[in-house]
Amino acid sequence: MGHKNLEDLLQASGNPVKLLRNSQTGPYVYPVVPSEFSNWRDEQRAWQETCVLFNQSFHMTDMYVVGPDALKLLSDLGVNSFKGFQPDKAKQFVACNYDGHVIGDVVLFYLNENSFNLVGRPSIHNWVQYHCETGGYNAKVERDERAAVRQGPITRRVYRYQVQGPNAMKVIEKVTGKPAPDIKFFNMSTIMIAGRPVRALRHGMAGQPGLELFGPWQDGEFVKAAIVEAGSEFGLRQVGARAYSSNTLESGWIPSPLPAIYTGEKLKPYREWLPANSYEAIASLGGSFYSDNIADYYLTPYDLGYGPIVKFDHDFIGKEALQKIAASPKRTKVTLALDSKDVTRAIGTMFQKEKRAKYFDFPSSVYSTLPYDKVLRDGKMVGISTWCGYSANEGRMLTLAIMDNEHSLPGTEVTFVWGEEAGGSLKPTVERHVQTHIRAIVSPVPYSEVARVSYRPQRVAY
Repeated sequence: MGHKNLEDLLQASGNPVKLLRNSQTGPYVYPVVPSEFSNWRDEQRAWQETCVLFNQSFHMTDMYVVGPDALKLLSDLGVNSFKGFQPDKAKQFVACNYDGHVIGDVVLFYLNENSFNLVGRPSIHNWVQYHCETGGYNAKVERDERAAVRQGPITRRVYRYQVQGPNAMKVIEKVTGKPAPDIKFFNMSTIMIAGRPVRALRHGMAGQPGLELFGPWQDGEFVKAAIVEAGSEFGLRQVGARAYSSNTLESGWIPSPLPAIYTGEKLKPYREWLPANSYEAIASLGGSFYSDNIADYYLTPYDLGYGPIVKFDHDFIGKEALQKIAASPKRTKVTLALDSKDVTRAIGTMFQKEKRAKYFDFPSSVYSTLPYDKVLRDGKMVGISTWCGYSANEGRMLTLAIMDNEHSLPGTEVTFVWGEEAGGSLKPTVERHVQTHIRAIVSPVPYSEVARVSYRPQRVAY
């Protein structure tokens, strides 16, 4: 008999960690967009040196929330302040469970009066939809699912591109035939490209200036062709799916917190609402950090660097718990720069028949939906790494990690543990291997100097 919902699956598995550790799902996918347009090394370098076009039209869930109570619904769930939030603005929307642990984060667009759009991984969309349907709100939701869970030809409500890099505004000026629009960070305006109206959000995904552009699906190919043509003299490169997810290593955003919904009686109705094929039910947990208690994988907004956007000027789920946590956060988000000799030593084991380290894929080395690797100092666990990959701009293998405060000072020497215990789990992305220890240096986040100087101060302002 098939399982009806997530709670059924958890009861059958006996332990959420066991369920997720051996899930047959691999890393979060970036479908439809070609793997590479040129080569991923030059595509990475272009977002720091010239300009890139990211095609985000396929891998994220869009959910539209409309109605007189739409803003109240979002305010009741989000840790963000909603003072001054109005149409043509956006923000990074973070929601927590009752104990102040993160369920997920997305970009929230205020499109028009009583009309919003949530864009990102689906854990937030599920949480908002559940409360909309069960909380008595005068609002409704409409989902536009990501390509990975659709069948047949892919037709979505809107296309979504980003033009980023030092030359981004030069490309925008040429493709519009006008001076680049003066849009404040995370504000929106409307511009014309190829004779078509385009909503433009001031953003900075790769730590560089740029715009996120979206509009009716049928206009997408015309708009993209015009941008590519206009960008040819400014070194614009289209970025393929292979390089896309690695940009977060330089900007410092952690894409993959485990949704903190697997425990607690208050969340049981939600788990019974979530279907057995939901993102939360099939996501895979991977890496060298092991605990039988799924709550040990939960993260707070402060762990993820979202402390500055947590505002206690309204009531929301998790507020009381976060007020206590805010008084003394215990962990800090950092970048770990892995020792290049240790990395190449691990890669070198690929050329022997036995005792191979876990394979490092390039540029993103993430092999599960929810990566969690442990970080040691003097043999003691002092942090968790959540994202690992290579940056051609920095010439280093980097990870995004969350460290105990006393071990988070830049320059601190630590050890990153790569690979899973007992030769690996049952995930199809995991070959038989042995764990290996790799030295690392605690470094700033964002790691990219450009991102730290020009992007981060703005990022925490919304």
